[in-house]
Amino acid sequence: MDATKKKTESEVFISEADQYLFAQGTHYDIYKKLGAHPSVQDGEKGMFFGVWAPNAASVHVIGTFNGWDEMANPMKKIGPGGIHTTFIPGVGVHELYKFLITTPSGEKLYKADPFANSAELRPGTASRTVDISGFHWTDDVWMKERTGKDYNKEPLAIYECHIGSWMRHPRPEEKGFYNYREFADRIVEYLKEMKYTHVELMGIAEHPFDGSWGYQVTGYYAPTSRYGEPEDFMYLINKLHKNKIGVILDWVPAHFATDAHGLGRFDGQCIFEDPDPRKGEHPDWGTKIFNCGKTEVKNFLIANVLFWIKEFHIDGIRVDAVASMLYLDYGKQDGQWVPNIYGGNKNLEAIEFFKHLNSVVLGTYPGFLTIAEESTAWPKITGKIEDDGLGFSFKWNMGWMHDFCEYMKLDPYFRKDNHYAMTFAMSYNDSENYILPLSHDEVVHLKCSMVNKMPGYQVDKYANLRCGYTFMFGHAGKKLLFMGQEFGQEREWSEERELDWYLLGEDLNKGLQEYVKELLNIYRKYPCLYEFDNSWDGFEWLNCDDKDRSTYSFFRKSSAKKNNLLFVINMTPMLWENYKLGVPAKKKYKLLLCSTEERFGGSGETVPDELMAKKEICDYRDYSITFDLPPYAAVIFTF
Repeated sequence: MDATKKKTESEVFISEADQYLFAQGTHYDIYKKLGAHPSVQDGEKGMFFGVWAPNAASVHVIGTFNGWDEMANPMKKIGPGGIHTTFIPGVGVHELYKFLITTPSGEKLYKADPFANSAELRPGTASRTVDISGFHWTDDVWMKERTGKDYNKEPLAIYECHIGSWMRHPRPEEKGFYNYREFADRIVEYLKEMKYTHVELMGIAEHPFDGSWGYQVTGYYAPTSRYGEPEDFMYLINKLHKNKIGVILDWVPAHFATDAHGLGRFDGQCIFEDPDPRKGEHPDWGTKIFNCGKTEVKNFLIANVLFWIKEFHIDGIRVDAVASMLYLDYGKQDGQWVPNIYGGNKNLEAIEFFKHLNSVVLGTYPGFLTIAEESTAWPKITGKIEDDGLGFSFKWNMGWMHDFCEYMKLDPYFRKDNHYAMTFAMSYNDSENYILPLSHDEVVHLKCSMVNKMPGYQVDKYANLRCGYTFMFGHAGKKLLFMGQEFGQEREWSEERELDWYLLGEDLNKGLQEYVKELLNIYRKYPCLYEFDNSWDGFEWLNCDDKDRSTYSFFRKSSAKKNNLLFVINMTPMLWENYKLGVPAKKKYKLLLCSTEERFGGSGETVPDELMAKKEICDYRDYSITFDLPPYAAVIFTF
């Protein structure tokens, strides 16, 4: 226990005002009332319990403190909204409990607490009493600075990470996960060395099945007990913040798990999901869909984001499967969905929910990030709400990710026929605020790891990947890499084992890691790479039409009009002698990075350290530079 932790010693109760605001969908602190909370009544310490179960005939609290006696602790229904409460004297922290809900027909349901802050370690399914108040935060500087940030003009380089499979205990006698504190000590050192700005953590909200990776949730208000206590998770975030690393959580409002102890048919009827399976179920995923038309459900979800912000100091959410919420027919056949009131396939309630969520969260917490994983061409995902946008901070550019991966998989001989797959994203780049993601979804289910997507012999694969990453870091948009991609993890990712860290003993893997570190360092050092990501003010093609040589050239522009960067990327194993390139000005172009250097696992062929532009017309420009461009070479010049 943290020595500075102060225990809660006030009375918790639910007033008529609490009930009214929850019914209206605007009680943003409802998590402080519903659930289990240390409380004092008539001078006696104990635990206050509250649960929303509007259709229950009766509700009892059962747990280790009463021997799971089903009649020992009845709850009282306190108003017309369906909230039940009780205070149980003498109950402390670390007790297991459930709500026993009896339906009007006499059916008994044994439910985990939807607002619990901790859960029994799987395969157990009970909730756990804890006190999350009073952790001694020391991240004031970070939190204050975050408020003033506009991430459209800041570097944003995200490391997507699954705690349980990033690294496992090295000692055989301690098989299993690092806890949050051990993970903190290792991940902070690594992220600082690599120069990432943020870490995105998968699967933090409590979930019963490891193989769901945290995308089928049962405990939205509980950091998973797989890795320790809520206080340990606070330690992790606090330490990341003190080292100037932001924390983004995967957040899953699109669907929830169907496990018997979870939210489904919570009080015998469908209160979190729509009772019509055409609206309330995902046939492909075997999950339930939140009913965003119900005020209490919207309150549950919006208050959940505010809970993670206020109680755990998180810096952003990546909202999973947004498209599945926006479209009523997403993943469904005819007869499996119901049109909206206008006969269309847009989910009007989900649209209103996202506007409500973003207006409340971003309006209250400037500098916080809401990121939409949205895979369609739905307009204005990051548009202003007053302009009929959804108000997200950023959108994952799934189109770029698909085009990039499909192009990079091609044998170089065929790349000339698919040249414009790599340039297409710039044609719509200014329509949203984009993040370029190479996420976990791209390295599972027989899609191959990033390095094994690449064509050729092993040395060619790594050369290709260095070129691909250079293109990504030069392209407009914020950056996201999934763990292991930075050093060339060769096996597909599995949640059942740690990354293959032993590969760093190989020259190609260590070289790739060093190269990505250089790219991240350059990305953070040069404002031209992040100041103007959503307009042509920051990006200009030099030659996007050199398909016969499968070569791309462009430059990034800074507001200061200095320290601009020029990128030239050869996507073939061919040496292009006397490669002539039109340049924007009569300047000296100094070599900043070349992917073929031996220290990165390259061939050692390189380009001149410095080139002076000559007055020779090329690529419709008055000045040009000429040099030999090595095979599979990605070159960055500064000017």
